[in-house]
Amino acid sequence: MDHYDSQQTNDYMQPEEDWDRDMLLDPAWEKQQRKTFTAWCNSHLRKAGTQIDNIEEDFRDGLKLMLLLEVISGERLAKPERGKMRVHKISNVNKALDFIASKGVKLVSIGAEEIVDGNVKMTLGMIWTIILRFAIQDISVEETSAKEGLLLWCQRKTAPYKNVNIQNFHISWKDGLGFCALIHRHRPELIDYGKLRKDDPLTNLNTAFDVAEKYLDIPKMLDAEDIVGTARPDEKAIMTYVSSFYHAFSGAQKAETAANRICKVLAVNQENEQLMEDYEKLASDLLEWIRRTIPWLENRAPENTMQAMQQKLEDFRDYRRLHKPPKVQEKCQLEINFNTLQTKLRLSNRPAFMPSEGKMVSDINNAWGGLEQAEKGYEEWLLNEIRRLERLDHLAEKFRQKASIHESWTDGKEAMLQQKDYETATLSEIKALLKKHEAFESDLAAHQDRVEQIAAIAQELNELDYYDSPSVNARCQKICDQWDNLGALTQKRREALERTEKLLETIDQLYLEYAKRAAPFNNWMEGAMEDLQDTFIVHTIEEIQGLTTAHEQFKATLPDADKERQAILGIHNEVSKIVQTYHVNMAGTNPYTTITPQEINGKWDHVRQLVPRRDQALMEEHTRQQQNERLRKQFGAQANVIGPWIQTKMEEIGRISIEMHGTLEDQLNHLRQYEKSIINYKPKIDQLEGDHQQIQEALIFDNKHTNYTMEHIRVGWEQLLTTIARTINEVENQILTRDAKGISQEQMNEFRASFNHFDRDHSGTLGPEEFKACLISLGYDIGNDAQGEAEFARIMSIVDPNRLGVVTFQAFIDFMSRETADTDTADQVMASFKILAGDKNYITVDELRRELPPDQAEYCIARMAPYSGPDAVPGALDYMSFSTALYGESDL
Repeated sequence: MDHYDSQQTNDYMQPEEDWDRDMLLDPAWEKQQRKTFTAWCNSHLRKAGTQIDNIEEDFRDGLKLMLLLEVISGERLAKPERGKMRVHKISNVNKALDFIASKGVKLVSIGAEEIVDGNVKMTLGMIWTIILRFAIQDISVEETSAKEGLLLWCQRKTAPYKNVNIQNFHISWKDGLGFCALIHRHRPELIDYGKLRKDDPLTNLNTAFDVAEKYLDIPKMLDAEDIVGTARPDEKAIMTYVSSFYHAFSGAQKAETAANRICKVLAVNQENEQLMEDYEKLASDLLEWIRRTIPWLENRAPENTMQAMQQKLEDFRDYRRLHKPPKVQEKCQLEINFNTLQTKLRLSNRPAFMPSEGKMVSDINNAWGGLEQAEKGYEEWLLNEIRRLERLDHLAEKFRQKASIHESWTDGKEAMLQQKDYETATLSEIKALLKKHEAFESDLAAHQDRVEQIAAIAQELNELDYYDSPSVNARCQKICDQWDNLGALTQKRREALERTEKLLETIDQLYLEYAKRAAPFNNWMEGAMEDLQDTFIVHTIEEIQGLTTAHEQFKATLPDADKERQAILGIHNEVSKIVQTYHVNMAGTNPYTTITPQEINGKWDHVRQLVPRRDQALMEEHTRQQQNERLRKQFGAQANVIGPWIQTKMEEIGRISIEMHGTLEDQLNHLRQYEKSIINYKPKIDQLEGDHQQIQEALIFDNKHTNYTMEHIRVGWEQLLTTIARTINEVENQILTRDAKGISQEQMNEFRASFNHFDRDHSGTLGPEEFKACLISLGYDIGNDAQGEAEFARIMSIVDPNRLGVVTFQAFIDFMSRETADTDTADQVMASFKILAGDKNYITVDELRRELPPDQAEYCIARMAPYSGPDAVPGALDYMSFSTALYGESDL
């Protein structure tokens, strides 16, 4: 439907450009309109006992279109034509369009031919015009009509409903709540609106559609999935469906309006009196609440604890959050009720309402202002008090934290300083204790600042009159006394450690030497054990040879390693001799290392055992890699022969398919011989598959002896078989075409020569430009103007129906043979007419039945129009319709 208009519906029909642009930009709208318009048509056609399935097909003969107009208008249209010919269909559709035009609708560019031809856009446009005229145009709501009236009706009906805001006929309906609200407004028993969720549009839409279809006799015109899945649902589909709700509920609406008017008149006086009573009561309650609240807000009694002040702040927040908002609403409602009451009394010509003394709106505003002033002062006082207590609580908490940290640090320090552990310690332990003591002295000096901070905070809390100052002072004094004692004990322990250090230096030097040499030797042995036990993974013989060489180099270092082991054990023996000679009290083992002589000897023995095991493993792997290399060479030798052979055969087949040596039968025999030789090569492929399987079983992943993989060979072999089979099939088809169309061998050679001449890349196909040049060389008049381009496009649609952009030789031959056959058919049609018609401009039904076989005669009669010239006789048929009916029919 490209363009349409209406004289009486200009205010609600879209401009023609909008319709066309919508259809082009969003094909989903066309789908929605198909379903919606089809359902709408069927909702009326079923009254006549029929329906449509395909909107652009079922209206083509005009019969159901005329029936639809009779049902929705209640009027009878002209008698339809019952013939099956195109002229009958056009006549029926014209009658329908004339009837639409008679109702004041002007149709532009919508013709009967487009409807008969099944033009989807034109058919949808026509149905939309019918819907606008007979379903929407007459809608009138509060001096608005058509689309605006329908939209206003929807807004009025859905206004009380949560999450429903109808502003248009597309995205406002996507969540489905609008449809559910319309149904619930008129039939609340059908839908439980409270259970619907805005975030579940599919459920909402399907609920509305199912209820409307089952209980309101409104057919399901939309798909929930289409609406949700479309960014902007089709406006016309939504309007069509919503108009069905309007017509279904219009009767109920009129009754409701009448009842409301009666109730409104009867309730005016009662409402006025009730408003007066409500105002007096509401004003009294509000003033009493203000009177009770102001003294509470003016109370400035301070609290000593933060908890008490926070409770007051929480009470004030509850007042702001819970108690005051309802009173603000009451005050606002009081003013609204007062103004509403005065307006109603004035409109009813009654005296203005005068509240009791002290309850005027101005009195309430004055009292409310005093409340807010007290509230502001109370809030400022609360915040200042909280800030003050926060400062005190912060200082107290800071004192407790610092004191706790200090007390935790000093816990056990006095006992540690009084220990006599240095009397039985070794030199390394003494040095460690001395270093540890130095670190403690540094830590002690660092804590001096914390002790001073604790004392300063305690002093500030006393100055600010903190309520718990006595306990703070006692704790601070205890910390200071303990600090002085720690200083004295620290100095005494340092002197004792320095005296003991000098006694054990000689033994310590020997321990240190042992540790320096034992540690790297121990690491060397552990690394050697890891290397000797490491699982190796190699893929080539070169890799295993490299591992064997490295192992031999390692074995050469073992004598030097044994000498180092004996030297380390000698140091340990010297220490034992000194301890026995000088009766030194050795409280522990070597402080610099945990490596014992026994551990060194045990690891050395393990290394000696692992060496021959490694020799055996490397020898076995070397043997396996030699076998793998043999498999690689065996596979590579065969693959390097088979791969080039496949490529050569592919090239030879390509040359045979484009060369013109001998007849097509010679080429076919040659290709079949090639096919036989290729099939005879299959055992070599199978042998290569066997070698490949052995390689896979041996877990060989690469092969430097060839660039071919088994997958390459398989793909090449399959392509070779496919190519020879396809080439043989092409030659067979060329033989069939030649024999069926009577093409001589010389013509076939000429076609092949022309095709090959323009096949520059020898691909076996022609591109569009190559094909065009070939046609011109064969005598076709294809110019570079618009007519020539159109003719070439027609030819390309024949030879390349799939629009692949290439023309095969088979398609080229088919086209050339069909062009020749079409020319012969046209000549036969002309000759047949001249013979049957003689000198007349027509031919009679009797002549056709007498001269032609019965089935062919009836075929022509059904497709020929009556001849109406001045020389016409009964049963005369027109020559032009005869030519149109028979042209191109090769069976006549």
